[in-house]
Amino acid sequence: MIGSNHKVGACIGTVDVIVIGAGHSGLAMSHCLTEWGVEHVVLERGSVANSWRHERWDSLRLLTPNWQAQLPGQAYDGPDPDGYLTMPELIGFLDRYATATSAPLYTDTQVTAVRPDAGGYRVETDRGAWLTRAVVIATGAFNRQVIPAGAAAIPTSIAQLTTRDYRNPAQLPEGGVLVVGASATGLQLAEEIHRSGRPVTLATGEHVRLPRRYRGKDIQWWMHATGVLDERYDEVDDIVRARHVPSPQLVGTPEHRTLDLNALTDQGIRLTGRLARVRDGRAQFSGGLRNVCDLADLKMTRLLDRVDEWIEAEGCGSAAHPPERFEPTRTPTHNCLALDLTSGEIRSLVWATGLRPDYAWLDVPVLDRRGMLRHDGGVVDAPGLYVLGLPFLRRRKSSFIHGAEDDARDLAARLHGYLGAVAADPRPLRVAR
Repeated sequence: MIGSNHKVGACIGTVDVIVIGAGHSGLAMSHCLTEWGVEHVVLERGSVANSWRHERWDSLRLLTPNWQAQLPGQAYDGPDPDGYLTMPELIGFLDRYATATSAPLYTDTQVTAVRPDAGGYRVETDRGAWLTRAVVIATGAFNRQVIPAGAAAIPTSIAQLTTRDYRNPAQLPEGGVLVVGASATGLQLAEEIHRSGRPVTLATGEHVRLPRRYRGKDIQWWMHATGVLDERYDEVDDIVRARHVPSPQLVGTPEHRTLDLNALTDQGIRLTGRLARVRDGRAQFSGGLRNVCDLADLKMTRLLDRVDEWIEAEGCGSAAHPPERFEPTRTPTHNCLALDLTSGEIRSLVWATGLRPDYAWLDVPVLDRRGMLRHDGGVVDAPGLYVLGLPFLRRRKSSFIHGAEDDARDLAARLHGYLGAVAADPRPLRVAR
């Protein structure tokens, strides 16, 4: 259910702040703006949690444990704090949050353009236009599938799906499946599709390997306790690199099991290197599989070393399980460097190559050559423009559900100060027509 002040109909008027997007980040910002007494509205193209509701596969669970499901003023209070929310459970959590916070929502309202206007910005929608002093972009980081240019060379006999289209294995024809991408999504889909009886080949590029549990606790518990998740964007050497690190190879299951490349190999899934190109009906793979796996193993070991050092420094070793180290990633003795996509062995391909934001509606010169926002910890390179919900926005945890609170509080305070500074501006906001 949506809050009692949910509005429909024409959206024409003026307001101090417009928040675009009613996912967890947009709702968190709305809560914080309300605490500051800032007049605002939240515009959402569909319904609350729209992407979670309509653009995820059926079996997906969050990668973070339930005790991390928290937003300003609301936290998980169910019977399984160490479990992992299903999509219906997460959608219910966000629906309840929108109702409890009385977020000033305009759902089913598609923003079609944002451009500078006198005293602020003109926000055009399919239901009318607004003028506003400031805009918070909370549309998320996962709006448009990243598909390699070589996709056009895939034979037409191969059915292609993106992770936004995929719901379950029944969508795929019988026969072999090539899954491209080995971050969390790629691993989970490769396993699910293989369990449906279809042979799976997984094209593996750079990835982050993590155990689900370490020394008796969820790996997220240790990353929280050691301060890894709270590392700030202005404390790392290369924030651009940090913001493009792949999502960790984790899965949320009732068994708290680890899902990594070794687990997939044990199930009979074939590993190859990164998909390099498709030429004359042949998929060609990089020969660097061993190298990328060695690097992922090394980085995992460094993180576990950090956890062990923290446990020792805090003197809590007696309360934790003994230190563990995990088997190195096993790779094929003879790498598969090419597949004939015209032979009939591969009948479908799933692109798990990542998602990126879509700012096609943003008519403000704040995008870099890659089409990404230029911002400093969420303060965009234009007066009165802010962004929430991107990876490592202000902290390493920024893109997680529980990471939205600290970022939203920081930026709401900045925004409140900005509004105070422009309050004496003699240029009034004109009513949009």
